[in-house]
Amino acid sequence: MFILMEKEWLLCVCCLMFWVTWNYNVEGLGVNWGTQANHKIPIITVVQMLKNNGIQKVKLFDADEFILSALSGTNIEVMVAIPNGDLAGMLDYKHAKKWVDRNVVRYDYNGGVNIKYVAVGNEPFLRSYNGTFENATLPALQNIQNALNEAGVGDRIKATVPLNADVYESPASNPVPSAGRFRPNIADLMTQIVQFMSQNNAPFTVNIYPFLSLYEDPNFPVNFAFFDGGATPIVDNGIQYTNVFDANFDTLVSALRSVGFGNMPIIVGEVGWPTDGDIHANINNAIRFYRGLLPKISANIGTPLRPGNIEMYLFGLLDEDAKSVGPGWFERHWGIFRYDGQPKFPMYVQNQEIHLIGAKGVKYLTNQWCEFNPNAKDLSKLGENLNFACSRADCTPLGYGSSCQGLDVYGNASFAFNVYYQTQYQDFEACNFGGLARITTANISTATCNFTIQIVSSGLRTAAPMVFSLITVLTYLL
Repeated sequence: MFILMEKEWLLCVCCLMFWVTWNYNVEGLGVNWGTQANHKIPIITVVQMLKNNGIQKVKLFDADEFILSALSGTNIEVMVAIPNGDLAGMLDYKHAKKWVDRNVVRYDYNGGVNIKYVAVGNEPFLRSYNGTFENATLPALQNIQNALNEAGVGDRIKATVPLNADVYESPASNPVPSAGRFRPNIADLMTQIVQFMSQNNAPFTVNIYPFLSLYEDPNFPVNFAFFDGGATPIVDNGIQYTNVFDANFDTLVSALRSVGFGNMPIIVGEVGWPTDGDIHANINNAIRFYRGLLPKISANIGTPLRPGNIEMYLFGLLDEDAKSVGPGWFERHWGIFRYDGQPKFPMYVQNQEIHLIGAKGVKYLTNQWCEFNPNAKDLSKLGENLNFACSRADCTPLGYGSSCQGLDVYGNASFAFNVYYQTQYQDFEACNFGGLARITTANISTATCNFTIQIVSSGLRTAAPMVFSLITVLTYLL
């Protein structure tokens, strides 16, 4: 069965063409730009970073007017989005028309925003949603596209529905791509959606995550998640599949063929590899993944059932420390850039090492940290204070297989205290914890664990405090 497991996240996507700067034109390649961070990089700084890297496309998870205004005049191609929670409102055509007027037509002028797609929802058919959005998605899609058509922009701006790869599958009795079909409980609905999008020349958008296949199934062959060979091939009607991405993509192609739309354009809305929060989520695996994916895309190899160029969006642009960790602790570490806009690793295209350009002019807080106070006498409330800190800041690097898992009890305490202190803009009172913590000007980072100095936030709608259970962490902290 070539489906990837569910996830409940998703941030925004921007189509990455940074190789243009070095005369490497990877047609149709993109990357998600998510904004769920406690300290946000100023929008204008991010837009300049996109321009510095030659990025030509950006997909958002909403239609934020500040971001759209900053993108005006850049000619960066944009996919705006309607969150799942707003789909029900689009059942009223007048409301859908107002949404299109306010978030699309408003920016559609010479020197405005180059909007190409409207994402109607985000993975609305995840099994974990228990059908919550099934009745609203198709009518919302129809109303948005019809409103685009009525506004006179529907010939060049298309509505699509980014879907998780779990909307299609191959049966356990014949687990090969050619047997791909849409999930039985939504097969009729998917057929109607595909038919409507095809009538309007809109693409099918799917999110494919080889990492999740590995994360969810301990028996999944590791090499099959990558592109560099070594995996035992899956043979399907004489075709050899050596990686799960190709197998998954072609399962979708087969599902589309089964309902009569085998030639429908397909966009990969999200694909990437996280760098922390799980034993398989690390820099080396991310480099390995992208080192296989990017040359494949730049060479326009495609897949066995769909050779040629694939329009694709990497996930994601920046790490986001305020994302839900419901799907896994890796959720906050998908960025090819760190939280501060600095690149994590080089990319590789045509066997050439390409270095991304980091965000310029990012301002950091003072070089000081909050650490466990070794002179503390009463440790009885250490666990309580750790739980408090990590419920309001990002302690995912402390998890099993993560970058900071090797710290001792007091090192874990220092990490938790510091990340909370930084989230609170280094407020003096935020480094107390009943006498368990103290401020230091000595960098307490280790060779593998970075104790972050936060950036000065843009101040625009800073993320709300996060609810984050530390039950797993506390089992080996104390």
